[in-house]
Amino acid sequence: MKRIYLDHAATTPVDDRVLKAMQPYLCERFGNASSIHRIGQEAKEALEKSRQIIADKINAHPSEIVFTSGGTESNNFALKGVAFSNRDKGRHIITTRVEHDCVLNSCRWLETQGFKVTYLGVDENGMVRPDDIRQAITKDTLAVSVIHGNNEVGTIAPIREIGKICREKGVYFHTDACQSFTKVPIDVEKDYLDMLTINAHKIYGPKGVGALYIKKGTTIDAWQHGGGHERNLRSGTENIPGIVGFAKAVEIACKSDVVQMTEFRDILITRVLSEIADSSLRGHPAHRLCNNATFSFSGIEGESLLLRLDMHGIACSTGSACSSHTLEPSHVLMAMGLSHEDAHSSLRFSVGKENTAEDIEHTVDMLKKEVGLLRKMSPVGGMDVQ
Repeated sequence: MKRIYLDHAATTPVDDRVLKAMQPYLCERFGNASSIHRIGQEAKEALEKSRQIIADKINAHPSEIVFTSGGTESNNFALKGVAFSNRDKGRHIITTRVEHDCVLNSCRWLETQGFKVTYLGVDENGMVRPDDIRQAITKDTLAVSVIHGNNEVGTIAPIREIGKICREKGVYFHTDACQSFTKVPIDVEKDYLDMLTINAHKIYGPKGVGALYIKKGTTIDAWQHGGGHERNLRSGTENIPGIVGFAKAVEIACKSDVVQMTEFRDILITRVLSEIADSSLRGHPAHRLCNNATFSFSGIEGESLLLRLDMHGIACSTGSACSSHTLEPSHVLMAMGLSHEDAHSSLRFSVGKENTAEDIEHTVDMLKKEVGLLRKMSPVGGMDVQ
């Protein structure tokens, strides 16, 4: 049975070119970048070359890139580091109700430490309103954090407009761009960004490595202490193979992949909405990630549908992979105004550059079949697929 992977928002396979770039630094060039001998300096050279590649991609200076273990660490570092470093200037943070759990849980923890957090709502498409941010900023506000490309429904936030508001108001602006990085153009200067979270495993790089862009002049405390690595901002021996792989994944990311993913995403959306009755697209219809198609199917329990598709070799998701262990409805879908029933009836499909048109066609065919069967078995069944 052919396996069709449509859960690239959860993680991506490592590209062969990325693996090839990493391999020498696992064995032959295994040095510690802090060592001053030749083997150590080979690792140091690879580290700084990788930093340059990633910085160039977002129009940053290499010194503004701090390597981390991934998106969760970068988001924690950004929010907590800025909060504690600037608490004498203000104790108010603004975010949204559709952020990744690591941002929301960091903010909830900061509330236990004496900070005040405003959680802004979104519209029915999961879009935050820039005017809501403008109105929420007070003289006590020190930072705003808004996710760029939503990990569950794919909605792309207007970060440039939000960033300009924050810059005018003199507050720090952070965005989590793990899902959007290399899929949507990001320019830290034009987007008025002070901090930017990115990682490798969403873009065909290895797991366990990410980065936080910190604009020069940003007042931020280190959140992980030790030997003073990464300019005393993030201690810990650098993951050279992972960082090299991260940089290679950035280097090989290309517009043609985005075009192809967009094409397959649109075929999937068009066929599902036209061929499966009582199906709804979630997220913004136009301003959405090139690879995300999230649907609700009335009268269907999403997890049951996911498991039945998995029996056909098709992998997708009921929401964020980081939260899939919980039986609670998606906080993103609930924030968008969905009922518990509609939230529980949702599936996220996220295409990748290795998918084919045949993958999409087969997925829709199996989806139609299984939705029909589940609706017939439902005690409130009777709905037709077409």
